[in-house]
Amino acid sequence: MDVGDKTIGVALSDELEITARGLFTLERVSDKKDAGKLLTLVEEHGCGAVVIGLPINLNGSDSKQTLKVRTFAVRMENMLRSNGKSNVPVILHDERFTTKIAEKVLIEANMSREKRRTIIDKQAAVVILQSYLSSRHNRNGARNDEEYR
Repeated sequence: MDVGDKTIGVALSDELEITARGLFTLERVSDKKDAGKLLTLVEEHGCGAVVIGLPINLNGSDSKQTLKVRTFAVRMENMLRSNGKSNVPVILHDERFTTKIAEKVLIEANMSREKRRTIIDKQAAVVILQSYLSSRHNRNGARNDEEYR
């Protein structure tokens, strides 16, 4: 997920956890309602984990947005736990440069600026999830999901 103040971009992986695909962009209402909608998505798709992009500064420090995303992640964890999904971890993954990468991909696809604006968050979620999946495969099975907690 690419969690912003106005929207949340959502992506899913394939069953083999090799590739990510964009699902939709959710217009934000409130943390509670948004997390509830995403919990339904986790249940419908049988997700084994929730990966949320963590917008840390280039020097690795937290920003105001980092703190908002951490708060949202805690809300997701609590909702998962209270709905019997405590085995579904919420993983924070470094999202530095993902929006730039997503925009570059869309520009290379000759997408208009107006169209890019409507799907950039969904595409950023794809980049976040693909980065996470690739990092898991590059670690030769060693997992370090709590890296940014």
